[in-house]
Amino acid sequence: MGNAFLQMLWTLVLAVLLSTSSGEDATLLKEERGTYSLIGTMDGSVSQHYANLGAPQVILFCPISGNTSAAQWFLNGKAVPEAARKDGSLILRNVTLAQSGEYSCRDSEAGLPLRRIHLKLGYPPEKPDVRCWSASYPAASCNWALPTETHLPTVFFSTYRHGLEGQEYECILSVAEANFCSIPNIQMFTIDPYVLNVTAANPLGSATRLFPIFLEQILKPDPPEAVTVSPIRGEKKKLLLEWKPPLSWRFPEYFPLKYTIRYWREGSHGRKSIRPTEQTSFVLTGIRSGATYYVQVAAKDFLDNGEYSAWSSPASGTAWSDGS
Repeated sequence: MGNAFLQMLWTLVLAVLLSTSSGEDATLLKEERGTYSLIGTMDGSVSQHYANLGAPQVILFCPISGNTSAAQWFLNGKAVPEAARKDGSLILRNVTLAQSGEYSCRDSEAGLPLRRIHLKLGYPPEKPDVRCWSASYPAASCNWALPTETHLPTVFFSTYRHGLEGQEYECILSVAEANFCSIPNIQMFTIDPYVLNVTAANPLGSATRLFPIFLEQILKPDPPEAVTVSPIRGEKKKLLLEWKPPLSWRFPEYFPLKYTIRYWREGSHGRKSIRPTEQTSFVLTGIRSGATYYVQVAAKDFLDNGEYSAWSSPASGTAWSDGS
């Protein structure tokens, strides 16, 4: 992973951590013997703290002074059942989501507020699950998701390179989706794969998935478009099927598609398939006169790279009849 990427990653993670901080106090990181982890920032009013769900112990600290006899803790304005320790701190055990919220400690006699802490509980992210596909040469699209909900604000960073030693580029993110990006101008039939780096990060940690990409292996065209089923004049047992390549499939003259067809008669549960064809039309024969037939078409790279598209939306039609 490049130094520039690491620097960007942790800069943005710190931005998440410090989003409510004025910068007057230092970041607090507390961990003892692996029994709990707590990370947060303080701004003199409400400090933001993050801890692992299920942690055996989470300790919240209260700045009591010699004039304070004891501290009392509240969660979202209600007194907590756990008693504060002599030093004013509060121990939460085996924490659950129900223990998330705003904690406040007060002088138990004077009732004066001493500290407010917003505790957020969750998990560090696991390696994202990544899926890439190409609707056309020479670009790829990728999306990803976390296998487990973190319950915390989690950001994603994505870069790619050609081979492990190639120059690193930012993956083009979709404005609408934070878990989707595009890779343009991928070389075809290359020995070295393109490598997509997707890193998920939140205040409790980060995880990275390296995903290799060979364009010819992930080809999956969009479904054919404008599928029609038309009668043929004078032919009672034939139908004319026509369609167009998907608009997203670029340069069909250089990278042709092949098509497979499936059809069925209205009221029938069985579907029949027709062997692949390179044409964008087909005459369906041997059908039942007067019956309505439904047709779908799927497309695949002519050289058999990748996989078939999803089926097109069904189109229907009825053969010609004397009254047509």
